[in-house]
Amino acid sequence: MTRVLTSGRKEPQSGTTRSVVIFLHGYGANGADLLGLADPLAEHLPDTLFLAPDAPESCAGVPFGFQWFPIPWIDGSSEEESERGMRAAIDDLNAYLDGVMVDEDVLPEQVVLFGFSQGTMMSLHVAPRREDPVAGIVAFSGRLLAPETLEDEALCRPPVLLVHGDADDVVPVQSLPEAAEALQKAGWTDVYAHIMKGTGHGIAPDGLSVALAFMRDKLSL
Repeated sequence: MTRVLTSGRKEPQSGTTRSVVIFLHGYGANGADLLGLADPLAEHLPDTLFLAPDAPESCAGVPFGFQWFPIPWIDGSSEEESERGMRAAIDDLNAYLDGVMVDEDVLPEQVVLFGFSQGTMMSLHVAPRREDPVAGIVAFSGRLLAPETLEDEALCRPPVLLVHGDADDVVPVQSLPEAAEALQKAGWTDVYAHIMKGTGHGIAPDGLSVALAFMRDKLSL
């Protein structure tokens, strides 16, 4: 049984929804953590609805924080618990995306997934295994999970933008070229990358500008 994800939202500036950007936050954060990005983006994406769900599980030791799945080397969980949590979160996210398409009356090609860290891991894992491709995946400061199964399991190959800080001490910047190589090996032709110079585990202005250009292009705005 899937869990219902609580979602923050920022309505389109124009009052009309022609596209949706869904923010997927990192480990120990919450939807509000990324929803603030809607403010600088909205004036350039006036017909875009911004959604930011909280991940389905409370994060141990982090008040008001959530996780998509446990991370053994951070929280002491077992590999089995992490795997079980991830499988459940995949079902939850798929159900959430299905609901967004119906409730907001949009097609997959009108939707961008915008992930950060663990939210990027979820985005890169879930979106290719859905039948219909989203407009694009913006993948900040994360990595590609289970690259060895991607080619066999991918049902679609949506455009991907990989962005990473070269001073990231949480998820190594090497995760970006590793993800790019795995995506291309699995048949992706639409993969872009940007390194944020001098940036740690976060989103710098130059990275957000590149993400905005990518989203405007893929949403045909």
